[in-house]
Amino acid sequence: MTSATRFRSLSRLALIPLALFALAPTAPLSAQEGASPGGLNLPENPQIFGKQDPNNRKAMVVVNGEVITGTDIDQRVALVVAASGGKIGPEELDRVRVQVLRNLVDETLQIQEAKSQDLKVEDEEVDSSYDRVARQNFGQDPKALDAYLTKIGSSSNSLKRQIRGEMSWQRLLRRNVTPFVNVSDDEVRETIKRQEAAKGTEEYRVGEIFLSANSENREAVLQNAQKIVEQLKNGGNFVAYARQFSEASTAVVGGDLGFVRLGVLPQEIDQAIATLEPGQLVGPIEIRGGFSIILLIDKRKVLTADPRDAVLSLKQVLIQFPAGTTEPQARERANAFAEATKGIRGCGTVEPVAKQFGAEVVASDQVKARDLPAALQNMVLALNVGEATQPFGSIKDGVSVLVLCGRDDPQAAGGPTFESVEEQILEERTNKRSQAYLRDLRRDAVIDYGN
Repeated sequence: MTSATRFRSLSRLALIPLALFALAPTAPLSAQEGASPGGLNLPENPQIFGKQDPNNRKAMVVVNGEVITGTDIDQRVALVVAASGGKIGPEELDRVRVQVLRNLVDETLQIQEAKSQDLKVEDEEVDSSYDRVARQNFGQDPKALDAYLTKIGSSSNSLKRQIRGEMSWQRLLRRNVTPFVNVSDDEVRETIKRQEAAKGTEEYRVGEIFLSANSENREAVLQNAQKIVEQLKNGGNFVAYARQFSEASTAVVGGDLGFVRLGVLPQEIDQAIATLEPGQLVGPIEIRGGFSIILLIDKRKVLTADPRDAVLSLKQVLIQFPAGTTEPQARERANAFAEATKGIRGCGTVEPVAKQFGAEVVASDQVKARDLPAALQNMVLALNVGEATQPFGSIKDGVSVLVLCGRDDPQAAGGPTFESVEEQILEERTNKRSQAYLRDLRRDAVIDYGN
């Protein structure tokens, strides 16, 4: 999905940003001696009266009179833990709870603001979106999703509340932000001209988790970003972490920025992604306004047909090994299978070879090369029609070859459209205004942490 398409389908949604570590220790002064950050009148060596720990909250928080319970927090934390494969230690869990609480506070403010402007999201709309999430993301019906959420310590109500928050924010932006964001025709035409001039250069599909920071909370946010990177490298789900923690509007689509070229993103990010291969993660990278964690999802050449977009017709020939097969026995059979598959001359000769080894044959006519595992993409694209790959697999999962039965190569990519470029620029500007809007909601809120 392109950035523009994603933008239209989500109507410029912005995820609930997080007010990360708002009470973190003040950083050393970078301006003149005795100056206070942000124009505040603060003593250089303040005396603290009493004890206060912003991370030590009671089980109930009241936002403009509306209660967030400890159960609400626990169930939302469970979603993050599940996305990390359960690999979150006690210390990390405390950090996640603090972030989730701030997330829930912002979510509550968004729902309240929508209601105050008669933009209430009806239960039927939330249920419909929940059903779609169940089928598209979990491959199961809503009842199965209910059971899964209960099993991990969350609930359908927790996920539905997040959906309600996102829908509420969408409607607020449509009314109060989108109508006031404009892009001139000249800006769009100039952008298209630059894109066409970049034909043949590489562009990158990037995933981003952005955490805002300032001079006062920089170190705390950096430590937080480093913890997130550690969780992601240990198997955490990037999309889930982006949805919960990123402060960019793209968080609702798992942090996916779409395809971008060098020069579009901040220079610090450009330098990093130019060195990455698809699937690699880098960060936290300090940029203006905070820190970014970057995942390179894919890359391709601008306005140039990508061989990986070829649509393939394949046959897979798979041999299995009975329980108790030893390594030498498996190797001997696999070698014989490899030798036999060298004799395949077209897909019409697959079945006799398969029958010789008691192999299973699976045919598929609409496979995009880019959807194959990375290790197989180049191997298959190097084949002539009728040829087979080298065998791959294991004793446990079986050994296969893929036979190329047909290939439809992609046409040259079309140029950028006026509409898609306009939408992309609008999205960037809407994102900035939406962040300012949420800051105003936070500033005017009455929040009781029960201290």
